[in-house]
Amino acid sequence: MKIQSGKDPHDVILRPVLSEKAYDGLPDKRYTFEVEKTANKIEIKQALEAIFPIQIAKVNTTRTLGKIKRQGKYSGRTPEVKKAYITLKPESKTIEFFDGMAQ
Repeated sequence: MKIQSGKDPHDVILRPVLSEKAYDGLPDKRYTFEVEKTANKIEIKQALEAIFPIQIAKVNTTRTLGKIKRQGKYSGRTPEVKKAYITLKPESKTIEFFDGMAQ
């Protein structure tokens, strides 16, 4: 299923974030995903609802610029990352991928 912008949902949602902070939100039906840098909240919501059978209440996003790293005289940046924090509606099902991780 194509989303409104014509992008494939799997091109918008890159990967789930599996960190300690992300695990703390699982009981509250709050999930974290790494998303495409140019994706907006509407595209993210449509992509997730196309991939998973869920109802999303709220989408929050954050962009993190890459840190400057040095190796000798050469310097560069680590990759820039955009994360989406998804809060599901209370009556929505949970995402099965994360079910075994919430303990």
